[in-house]
Amino acid sequence: MRRVLNLLLASLLVAIPVTAMAGQKGPNVVVAKDPKGSFELVGHEPLLFRGMNAAIAVHGDYAYVGSRTDGLHPNSGVAIVDVSDPSAPTMVGQIGMPDEGNVGETSREMRIWPEKDLLIVLNLASNCSFIIHACSPTQLAGQDNYRFYDISGENAAAPKLVAEYEPSQNPHEFYLWQDPKNADRALLFQSTPGGNGVSMLVTDISKAADGKFEEIGDWTTVIPSPDTDNRLHSMAISPDGTKGYMSFLGGGFLMTDTSDFAKGVAKPKAKLITPVQNRVSWGDPGVHSAVPFPGRDYVFTTDEVYGEIPVLLAGHGCPWGWSRVVDVHNPKKPKVIAEYRLPQNTEEFCESQTDNDPSRNALSSWAAHNPTLTQNLAILTWHSGGLQAVDLSKPGAPAQAAEFKPEPLPA
Repeated sequence: MRRVLNLLLASLLVAIPVTAMAGQKGPNVVVAKDPKGSFELVGHEPLLFRGMNAAIAVHGDYAYVGSRTDGLHPNSGVAIVDVSDPSAPTMVGQIGMPDEGNVGETSREMRIWPEKDLLIVLNLASNCSFIIHACSPTQLAGQDNYRFYDISGENAAAPKLVAEYEPSQNPHEFYLWQDPKNADRALLFQSTPGGNGVSMLVTDISKAADGKFEEIGDWTTVIPSPDTDNRLHSMAISPDGTKGYMSFLGGGFLMTDTSDFAKGVAKPKAKLITPVQNRVSWGDPGVHSAVPFPGRDYVFTTDEVYGEIPVLLAGHGCPWGWSRVVDVHNPKKPKVIAEYRLPQNTEEFCESQTDNDPSRNALSSWAAHNPTLTQNLAILTWHSGGLQAVDLSKPGAPAQAAEFKPEPLPA
């Protein structure tokens, strides 16, 4: 990210607390205003004006960009971008059919295993919606899969497929954990919200280059809240592999002990650190991601809330979703200490809009989505709010550090 965007942060950061004051028990609610830092755009690649781009993974001089839609549309493979010159990033090709960009599949998530020069692409076939993702309306839901590509040497510009893995449960998101004690060992922790009662599936991919995958364990827990969506959406794992940070949508956030998997014990199991009754939650649509601060006992969460579409996305809409800071010094009893919103994430904004305002359109959204954290900074995508940088040096008082809203593409 540093190679493409230069973040200029000033020492003075402005934030406005709007609800909870000192001495109150509720979280400190902060609404962003007047960032003193900025992003500087140094280069741009329109990716064939295809839109609907998804995950990005970077390795050496190349960035790989997934597609949120499917092969019903042209150029919906995994884009390959040469970023060796940040001022002139250039799309040099794409991983296309039959490996990627197939009808009914969306290359939604991807990661790099740098020690092995492997690009890992998660293709979703069970969650490629015609309404939300513009996928084929006739393609039946299929089997999700992972494809592994060699991106070493000359293969970086033309990735070579080396293996494919179809898990026993359809995953939605995954966390790639690399064993800090063994560079040849890596695990995929996968959320399986559509699984048969299973919340998380764990697969050893250490022999991925040989096409061998071992599902070493799974885990689930029951959230006793029948009126909320209690599926596990995503998870993050601590670098040492001993803690899991779990996002249960309407079911909320809690932590698990994943040390069995890190240690490689036979028949590993995950165990609750946070009792279910002590989880933090704020109802549907609920928590999308929960990412720990590096080296600090706090967690940054985001929601993913779209415009309200009856039946399909009931309960969504204005004021959409935002981010929160959770104190996990006592992981048995986490506590939300701060909320960070844009001005559009307030009831005042919702009440000020007319039915004809574009912001009230059923398909519009102002919601926090995917965050990346450093020790004191969150950089995250925010629907309609562009790229946001949030200063987290004071966890209980997050502040807007910078924002970037690119000019829309002509098509």
